Amino acid sequence: MSVVVRKRLDSNPRADSVSRSQKALTLSLPPNRNHVNTPSLLFHFKSKLLMSAKAAEETVSAPKSAYEQRLAAHRGTLNDLQVADGRYATGRGLLFLVGLGIAWFVIIEVTLPSHWLLLPASLFAVLVVGHSRNARQIQHAKRAIDFYERGLDRLDNRWIGVGPSGDRYRNLDHPYSGDLDIFGEGSLFELLCDVRTRLGEDVLAKWLSETAEPDVIRERQAAVLELRDQLDFREELALLDADVHDELDQNQLARWVREEPRPISRKQRTVAIILGFLAPLTLAAWMLGYGLSPFLIIVLIEIAYYGVVLREIRHIGSEADEAGAGLAILFQVLEHLEQQQFSSPLLKKLRASLDTEGHSPSWQIAKLRNLIQTLNNCMQNQFYAPIAFLLGLPVHAVHRVERWRERIGPHIAGWLEAVGQIEAVSSIAGHAFERPEDPFPEIVDPANGPCFVAEEIGHPLIAKKDCIRNGVRLDGEQRLIMVSGSNMSGKSTLMRTLGINAVLALSGSPVRAKSLKLTPLQIGTAMRVNDSLQQGASLFYQVISRIKSVVELAGGKPPLLYLLDEILQGTNSHDRRVGAEGIIHQLVRQGAIGLVTTHDLALTRIVDSLEGHATNIHFEDHLINGRMYFDYRIRPGVVEKSNALELMRMIGLEVGDDGGT
Repeated sequence: MSVVVRKRLDSNPRADSVSRSQKALTLSLPPNRNHVNTPSLLFHFKSKLLMSAKAAEETVSAPKSAYEQRLAAHRGTLNDLQVADGRYATGRGLLFLVGLGIAWFVIIEVTLPSHWLLLPASLFAVLVVGHSRNARQIQHAKRAIDFYERGLDRLDNRWIGVGPSGDRYRNLDHPYSGDLDIFGEGSLFELLCDVRTRLGEDVLAKWLSETAEPDVIRERQAAVLELRDQLDFREELALLDADVHDELDQNQLARWVREEPRPISRKQRTVAIILGFLAPLTLAAWMLGYGLSPFLIIVLIEIAYYGVVLREIRHIGSEADEAGAGLAILFQVLEHLEQQQFSSPLLKKLRASLDTEGHSPSWQIAKLRNLIQTLNNCMQNQFYAPIAFLLGLPVHAVHRVERWRERIGPHIAGWLEAVGQIEAVSSIAGHAFERPEDPFPEIVDPANGPCFVAEEIGHPLIAKKDCIRNGVRLDGEQRLIMVSGSNMSGKSTLMRTLGINAVLALSGSPVRAKSLKLTPLQIGTAMRVNDSLQQGASLFYQVISRIKSVVELAGGKPPLLYLLDEILQGTNSHDRRVGAEGIIHQLVRQGAIGLVTTHDLALTRIVDSLEGHATNIHFEDHLINGRMYFDYRIRPGVVEKSNALELMRMIGLEVGDDGGT
């Protein structure tokens, strides 16, 4: 016997989530034509959002075509630049040889005047400058090629393991991120994240980890819609040439400016100025023959002076150096954003926060970089530091850094927040551009109770060609869907599909569905639960602890969307039925909505006790000619068969129909 299933996401290693699941789901609903409910603040975006689904049908192939065209153009540019690079190298070599020949006749033979060397030297300098510029353009073209190749990889479902995984944001105590593949390799964060700073990563992670108010979500939707087709904006952001890696964290700057500035006192700076004047004066006097003693006395006084202030200087310098990590890319991102004009309310507000009196934020960040670099040179550069020591420059460098923190520090938090949010919007906009058929969800008023109504919803981490879609309705009337079905039939992925699309919706992103209407929701899951040897906790104890944390979210605001997989696994069937019924009744009474999956068909009778507020659905498998097929389609009612015995026989366990061997 063998098992045959629909194609899965072969490249995704998360076998417990996406690759071990159906590609989407279905509980048929009347079609919902509205995708966005925009308040008056965002009224001028409403028509665009409502038309996005129709426009998407006409532009499904546009992202790939745009990427391929730009990729081909950049590859052509790179080829031309590499040809030019070879010519520059050849020209420099020939000019060097010509220069050697002329030098022979000028210096050895003395048959040519010396000014003949000026021509090859001048031409060589021109070639060096041109060659350097050409090399920078080559690197720029390579970054552009990498940017569009990564875009095509996402479109062709080859993105897993390539982008930032967001592992630093994993939290075992988070109510849903671990169960819904929000962070980690092959996660939603990796699919979405295309930012240049840690600030953008932090904001995107926050949006994927928290719910938001309806107006906030709609503002994000409008901002994403504005940037969705601005490919030039995202390309320019991606091609900024400053280094980016995990050690460059702009949050260190935010922490640094929150501390109290410590400018050097006027008395200490006055002493440094006097000593800095006397040191070169006495040195010059010694060189003119007036004796070494005055210079040595000044040096000894400076040593004593630095003995008093050097510890403070080093401490301030070390803190400033840490704060300077990531300033290069922050400067470039700010400079890029300062050149933009936006029309959506959120982006206009964020862009306005970068408008300051006097110099621009990018200029101020560049100034801080220069101040920190000067301070580092005063303290660490083996050639410059002795001179700086004699002139008292470390004192003045530290003072200027601290004065910058005192004057500019209060503005930094707003600048960094603007950068992070605009980058997060840009990342989601790139995702929206690559999936033009995905609509923006309609965010409805929670006053009428919780709501999650989806038509043809599918899992966004599964390739579109493999994604089987279904429909689900949860609202004030239908508060529970009890899901039964055989092993491997898709129950867990049904819940993950709802959960991850809810996360997308609440972040302001389009969703993988024909339509989705929902209120803001808290999400609580109990799915991947294991026993803990380190904590000495059994599987059942871990299960009930996790369920308790989900139940505690019910009754709060916003309402809870609970997703409980194999509820109360790890205990006997009687206790499971009684316990599950009590938990579900409590969740329903407190206004929560959600899904519960089970293999225990006795639990499906809980639906009958909920007075029409619950329904049963199931998944099926089909055994045909000794082969097992899964179609991952939702059907009403309770499953009437299981496949556990067939699966055991398939792997070679001789099990009889009555349980004997």
